[in-house]
Amino acid sequence: MKIKAIITGVTGMVGEGVLQECLQSDLVEQVLVLGRRPCGITHPKIREVVHNDLYDLSAVEDQLKGYNACFFCLGTTSVGKNEEEFTRVTYTLTMHVAETLSRQNPDMTFCYISGSGTDSTEKGRTMWARVKGKTENDLMKLPFKRVYNFRPGYMQPTKGLKNTLPYYKYISWLYPALRFLFPRFVTTLSELGQAMIHAAAFGYSKSVLEVPDIVRRES
Repeated sequence: MKIKAIITGVTGMVGEGVLQECLQSDLVEQVLVLGRRPCGITHPKIREVVHNDLYDLSAVEDQLKGYNACFFCLGTTSVGKNEEEFTRVTYTLTMHVAETLSRQNPDMTFCYISGSGTDSTEKGRTMWARVKGKTENDLMKLPFKRVYNFRPGYMQPTKGLKNTLPYYKYISWLYPALRFLFPRFVTTLSELGQAMIHAAAFGYSKSVLEVPDIVRRES
């Protein structure tokens, strides 16, 4: 199956890395970048919808039809945010975009980037893990063809991309040791993008993919 994917969060490190893998993959024939501002990347595969309010997609939802995958890479850190603020970005925004896409594309596979340590019970002490867990759980209730929740830990960034977070230049040299010592929690951004493409094209046996699943990519 050739993938026609919608990608969010391309102006961030993870979204840019996933887009890079899509542009290099023969499995992906078209990409629609959905975001609040232009991504600044031109390529024959790319279309772009720039819309300031992602909490209300009614004005552009007709442009979101005809796609069979979404790689949802939009997110924020919980640092400095209370639960209401973090929930608005992590849960409310994600669910609005997903609900809109499920109406427009019932045959879509939705791939959501969550995080290692996410709390599927929604009852733990860690705020961000509860919110991520609720987001995963409610995404899987939507009428998509399939939903996959990806839970990366440390991600080694792809070299040469412009949106890599600045602090990675101080810690990236540790990657070989981290991968050796903590293989269940360390992956590369490239592997994450490839795993999302693989799941959309071929499916996967689990709806929640931890780091070993992301690295392995077995169907």
